[in-house]
Amino acid sequence: MGRPATPKLSVDKIAAAALTLVDAKGEFTLGEVAATLSVRPSSIYNHLSGKAEIIEAMRALIFAEEPMPAMPEDWTDALRVLLRRYRDVFARHPRLIPMLTAYTVSSPDVVHMYDDIATVLHSAGIATEQLLDVITVLDSFVIGSALDIAAPDQVWDPTHARTPILVAAIAAAGQGRARADRAFELGLGLILGALPTLAPPVHGRG
Repeated sequence: MGRPATPKLSVDKIAAAALTLVDAKGEFTLGEVAATLSVRPSSIYNHLSGKAEIIEAMRALIFAEEPMPAMPEDWTDALRVLLRRYRDVFARHPRLIPMLTAYTVSSPDVVHMYDDIATVLHSAGIATEQLLDVITVLDSFVIGSALDIAAPDQVWDPTHARTPILVAAIAAAGQGRARADRAFELGLGLILGALPTLAPPVHGRG
């Protein structure tokens, strides 16, 4: 009997099977991935060395789900495009976030995204020694915003508020994706407005 025309296993198929498990229950084992794919666990090692590489393959897979849009020339618009894509990718798989943050980013496609963010920030005048600090702030904001999308419609219980101010704020905020999107855009605007203060002043020629 000849070999099947389509290979039974590939990095993407393994990553997709693991991602399905994580989306369902927040975790996976190699045995569960193998069972999902109807193969022996040892077969997975022909493609990926273990859990860490599977997690990186999942990281690459979820970013591949969201094609990179065209990049605007203005640095603030470009950063908005990058960070919206970043948030939307994670928002579709919130249970994967704790796993991804526990492992070093090594997926080439994802590192390239950070290349793009660093390049945009550099064009805005952010000093090299501050780039990773700023990227860390952006990471924290985007990941928190992605988790906010996955939050229940009623995030805060107004019956336990001590003041009518908070009760009124909860009522005014609304619920669901519209509230999360509005908060994300507000935070993004605040961050983008603050970034130019980190750039050294440009002195005119005397």
